[in-house]
Amino acid sequence: MAVAVTGALTLSACGSRGGSGSGSDNAGSKTGGTTKVVVGVDSPTSGGLSALGLGIRNSVELATKIANEKNYVPGVTFSIEAKDDQANPTTGKQNATALVDSKDVVGVVGPLNSSVSQTMQKVFDDGKLAQVSPSNTNPELSLGAKWGDNQFVRQYKSYFRTATTDVVQGKFAAQYLYNDAKKTKVYVIDDKKTYGAGLAAIFADEFKKLGGTVVGSDHINPGDKDFSAVATKVASSGADSVYYGGEYPDAGPLSDQLKKGGAKVPLFGGDGIYDPEFVKLANGNGEGDLATSVGVPVEELDTAKEFVANYAKAGYKDAYAAYGGYSYDAAWSIIEAVKAAVDHNGGKVPADLRTKVLDELGKVKFTGVTGPVSFDQYGDTTNKQLTVYSVQGGAWKKVKSGTYSG
Repeated sequence: MAVAVTGALTLSACGSRGGSGSGSDNAGSKTGGTTKVVVGVDSPTSGGLSALGLGIRNSVELATKIANEKNYVPGVTFSIEAKDDQANPTTGKQNATALVDSKDVVGVVGPLNSSVSQTMQKVFDDGKLAQVSPSNTNPELSLGAKWGDNQFVRQYKSYFRTATTDVVQGKFAAQYLYNDAKKTKVYVIDDKKTYGAGLAAIFADEFKKLGGTVVGSDHINPGDKDFSAVATKVASSGADSVYYGGEYPDAGPLSDQLKKGGAKVPLFGGDGIYDPEFVKLANGNGEGDLATSVGVPVEELDTAKEFVANYAKAGYKDAYAAYGGYSYDAAWSIIEAVKAAVDHNGGKVPADLRTKVLDELGKVKFTGVTGPVSFDQYGDTTNKQLTVYSVQGGAWKKVKSGTYSG
């Protein structure tokens, strides 16, 4: 995310043991004849986005359990070290430092939010600790600040993601709204956060290029409860649709108040709103609202059947939610990198495992829960599938899936 929407989905520059900037070269410790190797997880497991964050944590834990059951890397026992960032960039930065300082951690899955990731990237990079986000969608994280001018610069070699970016998601949404839904006048709103503002800007630019009109734009403050002022503006604007860049805790009440304020038009958002909580928070006024999310529903993928069954068997009380499959694949990419590092060292765990994992991660290629998993030269996923969902009968239903091609 950015959260990617459900869609979407950022510390000090030290982040190294002893302040050396090199991290720990001795990741992995011997226990009972095997080497303990830890996969870190950072996500919001408390607060308003916990429905997504818990799904991330559980799915990573499941991947390590399956790897252990299969003895996937002989001589290695995997476990997780989970941190709660509460969707807060400052907390995320503190968590990144702690994970870098935890000598057995060889890679980290997370975070959920692009804004949290922005504060973590340099810490992980300084510590030579691989980071794989299952949900960050902001393009700048991998392509640099001038990505909009097609000047792509990878700033952090440690950063990877299994979710596609908002360059793809925002344009895909605009194309659907204009070409498929036949909407031509949109009102654009965002929450001023990295994910939401970036996604909304990409959407608006593509919508205008297609021939549509942005009849107005506005911002809201995350956590606000009263959106009546913006609802009045939308209702009087002549908009036939609303595009919202942000996440479900605010998007649900916004949708509810838009309809109550006279704007009887669909609200469209990214993966940051694609969650059952959005429907609940919209108080019955979310019918017909739309969202994009990365990939296709895992329930429809043959590659995901084992994951779905194993998740249910594990007995987690929280759903794997929008990013479960991507989190599992992110964790498995780290596990694959560990396997490659061990294989290339004659079957023994190398002393500098953390560094070796970072070296191997960019070469990883396998069929995961979400389909083919590999990374391009910027650390971005090569899988550019997306799906549009609509609220129908009080639940999200798939409308259209596709692969973005340009």
